[in-house]
Amino acid sequence: MNTETDWAYRVFEPHGSEGWRPYGSDAERWQGTITTDDANEGPQYAAALVVADLLTEWEMRGLPRARHVRVILWHDEERDPEDPDFIVDVRPPSDIDSA
Repeated sequence: MNTETDWAYRVFEPHGSEGWRPYGSDAERWQGTITTDDANEGPQYAAALVVADLLTEWEMRGLPRARHVRVILWHDEERDPEDPDFIVDVRPPSDIDSA
């Protein structure tokens, strides 16, 4: 029984009043497909892998904190960003949060 599932993903960054645009200077770097081996590894698992990769890159670049990004996932293949199967936002802590 095949339990593999493909999750297409793309990372976006805020772009003012225009909404969201693909993240980074190399947008192709932050899009792709993750294949999970277990049916229990759903979109949360796939998104966690993408976020972990982002956090590692930011740390390697010496960035002091996370950037605001949105990770969008679709089951099987990428579709319209307005029709995702799962979204997770990564937001840096604000000064208000630490007060």
